[in-house]
Amino acid sequence: MARAYSAEFKSTLASTAAPEAPITLLEINHSALSEPVRVANDNANITSSGVEYIACPFRIALPDDFENQLPKAQLAVDNIGKELMYWIETSGGAKGATARFIQIMRSRPNLIEWEITMNLSNIEATVTEVTADLGYENIFTRPAIAMRFDPFTAPGIF
Repeated sequence: MARAYSAEFKSTLASTAAPEAPITLLEINHSALSEPVRVANDNANITSSGVEYIACPFRIALPDDFENQLPKAQLAVDNIGKELMYWIETSGGAKGATARFIQIMRSRPNLIEWEITMNLSNIEATVTEVTADLGYENIFTRPAIAMRFDPFTAPGIF
């Protein structure tokens, strides 16, 4: 799918010595959070679209491309505070959380060049980092109907 990047962003991506690098922002949303967790993969805080993102390093492993398997990516965030662990523990492993990734340039923080929202699952924490799988729910493994009448589910009619 073609993306509609700005001319400045395309120039930065193609340059070997660009004056600035794209910044990736991360928003984690969950019903147990009063407001989303907002961090910037940079060394300084940044405000984009009127919202402040706190500088916090994180890493993203891009999705693989295997046949007969949904693509999955992985997110790793430094375990820098008790608040993150408290939220993971009290929310039942953050079930139902989503991660929104946004790419911007520091010189134009209100212009979103690219964004994607994915589900968070399989969250694991160590002393140094918190990791999670990113992906989408596999709706093809769900049954198409709520109740099926066969000898196992309704033996009385057979």
